[in-house]
Amino acid sequence: MRRLAAGLLLILAAGTGWADTLRIATFNTELSRDGPGLLLRDILRGSDPQVAAVVEVITAAQPDVLALQGIDWDYEGQALAALAARLADHGLDYPYRIALQPNSGLPPSAPLDMDGNGKAGEPRDNQGYGRFRGQGGIALLSRLPVNHDGIRDFSSLLWKDLAGALLPQHPDGSPFPSAEAQAVQRLSATGHWLVPLIPPDGSRLNVMTFHATPPLFDGPEDRNGLRNRDEIRLWQLLLDGQLGPAPDGAFVIAGDANLDPGRGEGRRDAIRSLLSDPRLQDPLPQSPEAGTDTVEWQNAGRMRVDYVLPSAGLTVTASGVVWPDGPDDPAAAASRHRLVWVDLLLD
Repeated sequence: MRRLAAGLLLILAAGTGWADTLRIATFNTELSRDGPGLLLRDILRGSDPQVAAVVEVITAAQPDVLALQGIDWDYEGQALAALAARLADHGLDYPYRIALQPNSGLPPSAPLDMDGNGKAGEPRDNQGYGRFRGQGGIALLSRLPVNHDGIRDFSSLLWKDLAGALLPQHPDGSPFPSAEAQAVQRLSATGHWLVPLIPPDGSRLNVMTFHATPPLFDGPEDRNGLRNRDEIRLWQLLLDGQLGPAPDGAFVIAGDANLDPGRGEGRRDAIRSLLSDPRLQDPLPQSPEAGTDTVEWQNAGRMRVDYVLPSAGLTVTASGVVWPDGPDDPAAAASRHRLVWVDLLLD
């Protein structure tokens, strides 16, 4: 508790409050369970240690806008509403919530072998990995009003229809795993959303959020590595106006790219290109314990895979990563990923 209080003081000291700054955060909570309804059960019971740790991390960070990954989706949004209620009980109220149906666990219209292992109907044969519809989805919690009419959901975009897409192939050059699979394969493993928010001055702030597939768990065709590349590239193509109108006004990309610019597997040029795009800025959020790293995996170690990237015209006043300073810290119990936050000056 003393570590949590110290971390809270550091975070609060970085900004001067709602009247002057807007704190935007991303957090892969890994609040996913083995079956539908189980996450809601665990939140409502009030005794799940991981849920309690996630709530502690979020309430300590006090974000005004929070992009969540790894949270199970349900049709009525009950799990997200229950989590928001727990946060409200701790003094952090999010009156605006977005949870569109993700591609995770969503089967294609007809059973197909989507991953090339010779079988159909398995978790990796869905549009995005999932044992059930909505497993490990994404969500957005906001203290700012949402312009619902302006929400754009790119999750149904077919991978083959993305300009410059690199689709996996068999050694003979034929489509992997099949032409039939590629004809229906969506690009987004989870989802890509643009959600317009309305700041206090009545302007528009577009939050663009996603959770890309890990560039792992495939074969020499590099299906997941190629998909991860194109999921990241989508944002630059959107800014180019190749996916409909380019975003109007300021924006922030907040989500889990599952790709480090310098370490690990994957097509690292994709994240490097995004981070160096002159239309946005990289505040390089850091923690004293781990620098810019945002995740700690048991085998791969520490990497930077979670990002909050404001558009170039916004003024960043502070940023950080909530890294645990010991095994008993709530951030260690909450998730392998760390909450990443950036403070923006409100004009």
